[in-house]
Amino acid sequence: MPTPTVTVPAALSFIPTWMFGVFTIAATLAVTLAFHEVVVRTLRKGLAHRGDFARSLVVRTRSPSRFALLVAALSWSLKVAPVPPGLERTLQHVLLIAIIVLIGWAVLTAVDIGTALYMRRFKLDATNNLHARKLITQTRLLRRALNAVVILVTLALALMTIPGVKQVGVSLLAAGGAAGIIVGLALQPVLSNLMAGVQIAFTQPIRIDDAVVVQKEFGHVEEIGSTYVVIRLPDERRMIVPLKFFLEQPFENWTRESSDLTADFSMLVDQRVPVDRLRAHIEAAAKESPLWDGRLAKVLVNDIRERSLEVRCRLSAASSADAGELRSLIREKTLAWLQAEFPASLPRNGVEFSADESQRAELGSRTAPSDQRVQ
Repeated sequence: MPTPTVTVPAALSFIPTWMFGVFTIAATLAVTLAFHEVVVRTLRKGLAHRGDFARSLVVRTRSPSRFALLVAALSWSLKVAPVPPGLERTLQHVLLIAIIVLIGWAVLTAVDIGTALYMRRFKLDATNNLHARKLITQTRLLRRALNAVVILVTLALALMTIPGVKQVGVSLLAAGGAAGIIVGLALQPVLSNLMAGVQIAFTQPIRIDDAVVVQKEFGHVEEIGSTYVVIRLPDERRMIVPLKFFLEQPFENWTRESSDLTADFSMLVDQRVPVDRLRAHIEAAAKESPLWDGRLAKVLVNDIRERSLEVRCRLSAASSADAGELRSLIREKTLAWLQAEFPASLPRNGVEFSADESQRAELGSRTAPSDQRVQ
């Protein structure tokens, strides 16, 4: 059954037909936008108590669904609005490009929602999060690579609908089929990092929340982007490192095989401090702390110096954050214990005199001028 065409009312016959058609299309799109906004607000209120993911689902699909309704409204209005043939052909072409973009956008949204649902199963704040970090890192990197391919194909198909630039779209598809991602364009640094991201997704030299040392800076992997990695440093600074760095340059990964870490630190004490009592105190302090995971607690004499001992303490923790806090806590408690139990055994800088030595030094300073006069 053919769709009826809207005709210009007799009262508005002074308005050109093409202008009335444009007004009809604009009014249809405006009503569609208003309808979409009402639906979105209703859904947000209805899902307010259904959890964060339900609310984020509305946010994720808001823009694609709005665009889909606009495409549908434009398609319908072109069938009923009285527009000149030339304008209609132009709008039909715009509609075709919009449909291609809509399909690509729908695929991107589906990938985003699917990966978000998959990653909800894993918790990075778990005690042993090695498996979770591995899969989350892999999922995020593969999602970005897939998004790049979808955007490439969508752009190529859209360009192929334009006669003047059709060859560009064909070239993009040919390049994408040959290498999987754009090849031959003047974006070699960006593209090499993108390929590095795919390689890291499978080899995984780094993962989300890994404790790493990059260029003598310790930090945690906060984000792995399409072309760069964000390292969160202990002082809350962020180090931005290209992805290629982790495939071409050496670096330290402290949590490559396990999220467990060792809080390792040294301290200087006087040689008169009994090491067995110091060891017993540190082990007892570690057992009292919930940060210690119970695997390792060792106190060793690392070096004997002229006036002091270098004592090395090694304590295990479930994560790098716990290890840092445990290290500081045991240092503080050990210092307080030494001050209370052996106040004279802490290392000192300078020269100390006993009472007799002080008197002799004072006497010598008084007699020195008379000696000079005798000479």
